[in-house]
This record gives sequence, C-alpha cells and structure tokens, in this order.
Amino acid sequence: MENLRKKEVARTFASAFAESIREALKSVTGSSWPLEVLKGANPPTQKGMPVHFRLSLEGALSGDCFVEFYEPQVMRLLSKMLREPVVEFTEGHSATLARFIVSATEGLVASRPGEYGQLRFRVERVSGLAFGGMLVVPIATSEEEPDFQVQLYFGAELLDTLSLLQDSRDESQTDKSVATPHNLKLVMDVELNVSLRFGQRQLPLREVLDLASGSVIELDRMADDPVELYLDGKLIAYGEAVVVDGNYGLRVTEIPQPVASYLIN
Repeated sequence: MENLRKKEVARTFASAFAESIREALKSVTGSSWPLEVLKGANPPTQKGMPVHFRLSLEGALSGDCFVEFYEPQVMRLLSKMLREPVVEFTEGHSATLARFIVSATEGLVASRPGEYGQLRFRVERVSGLAFGGMLVVPIATSEEEPDFQVQLYFGAELLDTLSLLQDSRDESQTDKSVATPHNLKLVMDVELNVSLRFGQRQLPLREVLDLASGSVIELDRMADDPVELYLDGKLIAYGEAVVVDGNYGLRVTEIPQPVASYLIN
C-alpha cells in the first residue's frame, strides 16, 4: 500500500512537471508539445545517450529528482530553441538546457502554489549516475510513438515528503468535512443566541461611574450605518433596524459569507 501511495504522488508531481515543461516548450519554440505521463508500466525505449540533470527541492518539499533527456532529441529541441542546426551537444548547450529546466520549474511553482506550497529548485548537470531502486515515471509526447521523452527518477526523501504533504492535505479535507451541511441537519432544531450591535464606545471608569438616568452615550456608528448581527461573537450579517409588532428587528441586507461556514469552521 505504501509503495502504491508513493507511485500515485510521484505520478501526480510528474504530471504537474510535464505540464510546466509543455508550457515552457511552447514558449521557446512556438509549437505545441503534448507531453504527458505515460500510462504504461514500462518506459519507452531509450534512444541515444542520456543527459541527466538533478533537481534539488527545498521548502514544502525536500529531496532530489533526476531528469533524464536523450541527446538526439535534445539536439532537435535546441535547434528549434536556438533557430539554428545543432549537430553536437556541448557544455554551452547544457547550460541552455539547464536554463530551460529552471523556467519550467518556475512555471510549476507559479501554477501550483496551493498544491505544493513554496518551493525552491536548484538545477545542475550531473553524470555517471546509477538509478537502481529509484521510482521512475516516464513522460513522452505519445505512448504509441514517442518522439520526445523524459524520465523522472524520484529519490526516497522526495517521495517521503510528497507522501507526507498529500497525507496532510487529506487530513485537512477530512477535518473540513466533519461538519458539512448534510451533518448540520442533525442539529437544525438547536436554538442559538444571536445579538445585534448598533455600535460601541470605550469609556474611562470615571465616566461609567457618572452614568445616570438621562445620560447620553455617543456610539462609534452613524445613524445610517448598517447594524451588525453576531452569532457567538462572530459577525454573520449586516442589516437595517426595523420595528415589528412593537419589537425591534433586523432586516438583513448583506451576508458576508454563508452562515454554515461559521459553524463548520
């Protein structure tokens, strides 16, 4: 179950990364690259020498993820990016590709702030790696005939923090669902005390002691300002004071947010 969970969070992260790469590719080449996480269990056949970059994450997530490209595809990509033929992959091209990956990671952070929080990426070219035991997620332009492919290798620390972050989100959603409108039906007949506030004023003790019949206290609210309706100390509505059968009442004119949200939170 734990391994399945890690595969799920890794594929979710890989999908977000694929989307950011897709947008970055479109930005630098002007054409669409329909990259997506492949559904098949086996990655596509590797074509050419691999080119590896390490993505080190800090912040809401921590750990390493390795990105694997392949030289023939990278040179075709660089040709489109640089608007000139690239026949040999050089260190200069490696720096260009690293900057491209940085722009993709920036896009991922900008597009998923609520999902992955604040993240910082460090990107560096690495070589001579052995990926034994790492979880790999393949990304390609199509499953049938991939002409551009990327492999993501997830380190153990990153998988752990991805799982913890997902667990935290799941627990948060569970906590919010404890008191839903459906569950509120069970307590619909419970009576609650609500109060109106026409205004307030702070008085020094000596003025309070001087109060007598006929004293007038000026409140901090104009006559045409809305009256506030409170439930257990929480402002739930604004309105106008009215008289109903000789009793004061409130005609509600504004509800800042659904009243049920106060009960749920």
